[in-house]
Amino acid sequence: MARIASLVAAVPFILTAASCGQGRDPSLIVASGHVEATDVRISTKIGGRLQSFPIQEGDRVARGQELARIDTTDLDLLLEQARAERAQADADLRLRVAGSRKEDVAVAAAQVAQAEADLAGAQKDLDRLQGLLDAGSGTSKGRDDALTRRDVASARRDVARETLERLRAGSRSEEIDAARAHLATTDARIAQLGQQMKDAVTTSPLAAVVTEKIAEQGELLPPGAPLCIVTDLGDAWLTVYVAEPDLARIRIGQEADVVTDGGQSRKGKVTFVASEAEFTPKNVQTRDERVKLVYRVKVGLENGDGLFKPGMPAEARLRSAGDGR
Repeated sequence: MARIASLVAAVPFILTAASCGQGRDPSLIVASGHVEATDVRISTKIGGRLQSFPIQEGDRVARGQELARIDTTDLDLLLEQARAERAQADADLRLRVAGSRKEDVAVAAAQVAQAEADLAGAQKDLDRLQGLLDAGSGTSKGRDDALTRRDVASARRDVARETLERLRAGSRSEEIDAARAHLATTDARIAQLGQQMKDAVTTSPLAAVVTEKIAEQGELLPPGAPLCIVTDLGDAWLTVYVAEPDLARIRIGQEADVVTDGGQSRKGKVTFVASEAEFTPKNVQTRDERVKLVYRVKVGLENGDGLFKPGMPAEARLRSAGDGR
């Protein structure tokens, strides 16, 4: 998430028109303020132990450069497991689509025949023992045991028949659809884990300077934990405040000379002029200045080499808009 650097020791001073001083060029507007720049807070997408985080504050980083890496040992294991489940789901689907083999049907038919023969033998044995019992020469226990054997044989025959019918019919469409859904689920899981593996590496979204290192290598971090703050020195500006009489002499796109306290000078350009007045910031030294209504002005800076840094005091000199001198 981008935010604006607030490393300002004091809020910019009110712009002062040079015409107020004796012997000064009345067309020149001079304002002092402090440099600001765009900060980007970089966070990790996934949680885990911070395996690698070699950058230090003050380092310059390139766009796309790796900044940090989360340990992926657990993810590696989960991904391996998901791939194994995918292979099993794929084999199950292919088996259901292909249907039963002729050999499996033949074996099931033979099992039905054997089960029917066993049932016939058990029924014959039961009839014999029942006849003996009716003639007074058999026992109830013998007849009951034969009845149990007949019932068991009947149940086995029924199971064998159901198995044969199922093999001859093949898998139902609902079963095939369920197998396809299971395969799709495993594919989605693999894709999710693959994305997490990519997210374990955090890169810089822009060319910038590391201005604050928040996490340390070896820490166990939750998802979304901040790692560092980088500052885009190429996107720097000077903020000043102008009084209402000077506002009409400033235009968007107006050029300015921006000079540091060390005397280094660069070209700048007005990029923003507030449409509403506000009271002078409280950090301004005198009470009389604090109660004045002023307008905020931003002067964009040519700062490819990083000369201007957040918080640095500087002075903007603007020639009144429309003045030809």
